[in-house]
Amino acid sequence: MRDVIAFVMAGGKGERLYPLTRDRSKPAVPFGGIYRIIDITLSNCINSNIYKMIVLPQYKAQSLVEHMEAGWNIFSYALGHYLKIVPPQMRTGEEWYRGTADSVRQNLYLMERNSPKHVLILSGDHVYKMDYARFKSYHEEKDADITVSVIEVPVFQAYRFGILEVAQDFKVTGFQEKPASPRPIPDDPDHALASMGIYMFKSRVLVDLLKSSDKDDFGKDIIPMALEKYSVYAFPYKKENRIEDYVYTVKEDGSRVRVLEPCMQDSSYWRDVGDLDAYWNANMDLTGVNPMFNLYGTKWPLRTFQMQYPPVKTVFRDSTSNRIGLALNSIVSHGTIISGGVVKNSVLSYKVMVRSWADVRESVIMSEVEIGRHCRIMKAIIDKRNIIPANTEIGYDPQEDRKRFTVTPRGIVVVAKGTFPP
Repeated sequence: MRDVIAFVMAGGKGERLYPLTRDRSKPAVPFGGIYRIIDITLSNCINSNIYKMIVLPQYKAQSLVEHMEAGWNIFSYALGHYLKIVPPQMRTGEEWYRGTADSVRQNLYLMERNSPKHVLILSGDHVYKMDYARFKSYHEEKDADITVSVIEVPVFQAYRFGILEVAQDFKVTGFQEKPASPRPIPDDPDHALASMGIYMFKSRVLVDLLKSSDKDDFGKDIIPMALEKYSVYAFPYKKENRIEDYVYTVKEDGSRVRVLEPCMQDSSYWRDVGDLDAYWNANMDLTGVNPMFNLYGTKWPLRTFQMQYPPVKTVFRDSTSNRIGLALNSIVSHGTIISGGVVKNSVLSYKVMVRSWADVRESVIMSEVEIGRHCRIMKAIIDKRNIIPANTEIGYDPQEDRKRFTVTPRGIVVVAKGTFPP
């Protein structure tokens, strides 16, 4: 992968994630307890042996920049490895980044300085595990000028995505942006192929397309335009992606053997956490006995900046009075104390305090949140630095919740940062 440079789009406002994006960009939103969403994409790059990355932030990027400076300063410039954080600088005009394609256009000089053979365009706000080396091999086997990673979606959901039309060999023949009546997959009338926002370009092709056009977006503008001149192929993600990890199998004699096998769940999982319901769903996908997205694999580790907090502590008091510090089917991060409360099917970030007799279920609790005594929290997202008063109920009365908080179409209650200050 020495001949690949990755551009990571990290400037999105994430308006549908508001109020979580009130003070931070979408890629900087916490995920899975200790991570930021952008960590997923950056980890995929490292695990795929891509060590040249250019991150393009824009909207409210300070917390994102601080996170990457603290946790991703792991590269050796002496070896030609780097992660560059490149905010808009008006190098090519008087405008900020107008879109994904424009952000790369304004920074083509960084690519041309290294003369890579291929350029990988990625979004910094999706949750998935992908081996970009397999993506590149497919791209080269097809001798494609451009390859777009695609995922099957039900036809009735296609209106949310850019949909690609393909021939039997997955050569792209057409593109529809959020169509009401999409073209289905050949031989599968119930599904369509949705773009994942992941593109591999031959570098000369990318330069030609960006310099010959002033269009702003890859999905909506550049890819449809490229079909007239270049060879574009679709990469069927669920079929071709392969994430392997170690599992234990039991032999006939009862012994356990550690073997390397493909993990089908991780190989086919992809979530665009573009709205609050999708974000909550993706966090809940982490909590099961066999999670849909596994944080605990060793062959495909997820990296981040680790806060220096003490281990998790649960405080057991008196079971006869139901005062028990307990977490079940949950992810609980460093510095958290569950002091006589119960947490089920939830994700808790750093330095959370759950007081006695509190009950937290199916919720995402961010850092430095205190859940007071006798609180009942259900299907909620509570942003950082909130001190929830004793006896507060969230998630049980939709009408009351709407008076105080954001409530999603699915009924997830979102408590903005600082709603309950210390």
